[in-house]
Amino acid sequence: MTGVAAFLIGLLFGTGLLLSGMANPQKVLGFLDLAGAWDPTLPLVMAGAVAVGIVAFRVVAHRKASLLGLPLRIPAGWPLDGRLLSGSALFGIGWGLVGICPGPAVVALGAGQPKAAAFVLAMLAGMAGYEFVLNRSTAEPRSAERGAGT
Repeated sequence: MTGVAAFLIGLLFGTGLLLSGMANPQKVLGFLDLAGAWDPTLPLVMAGAVAVGIVAFRVVAHRKASLLGLPLRIPAGWPLDGRLLSGSALFGIGWGLVGICPGPAVVALGAGQPKAAAFVLAMLAGMAGYEFVLNRSTAEPRSAERGAGT
């Protein structure tokens, strides 16, 4: 049942992205073009999403489980650190360069947009690269594993 619910929610999200035009990179780049034909659609869509999110978080704040009976894990806060800030900056730069972010990229890929395929491949490569660097930085060096006389 959880898989069906996840699929339906993803389908609803993707439909909303398509209907709002947010799967179209030109729509996003139009928002960033302050000197040209500026398009205010993006902040209006974001404001609508934030409003829905505020209501949803207020509703679930008093619940212990989801409608499917799964535990709710809502963080009380998060650390504002260098990893968060640098990741946000990289995300924003990439978004500004191509006009696509991960959710709309998957929707655009499903809609058959060729630019989305390149973006999704680059996104997956970036995720794999991050995991590689993270796993490498958290692993102990091999020299520390050896005994003193080896």
